[in-house]
Amino acid sequence: MANRYRSREGLSARAVANSDEVQVRIDPVHAELDEEILGLHRQVSQLKQVAQEIETEARIQNDIVSDLQRLMSNAQAGVKHGMRRLNRTINQQRSNHVLQVITFGLVCFFVVYMWSKHFRR
Repeated sequence: MANRYRSREGLSARAVANSDEVQVRIDPVHAELDEEILGLHRQVSQLKQVAQEIETEARIQNDIVSDLQRLMSNAQAGVKHGMRRLNRTINQQRSNHVLQVITFGLVCFFVVYMWSKHFRR
């Protein structure tokens, strides 16, 4: 009957006469195992908490990265728009610049022509 109640090494049980109670005797060598198991249980609980904190931090980091990606794509679109406007302005300035050079040349030619007409007389 004692073998029927044996659960692990170091523990043994025996039936008490005229009772449904069971007495358990713990071998002192294996009593340290219970303390060791409790210590391991605490460490597992701590590791679980650390894993949950890591998961929370990873979620926060992923949200930050997503926000940064969105911000970068918005900035990239803004820069493209700005570059298009700048290129358009530069092309218009070139056109105006050429027009200004032609106008300056015509004015100079007209002044020289008038000067020469005036001194010929």
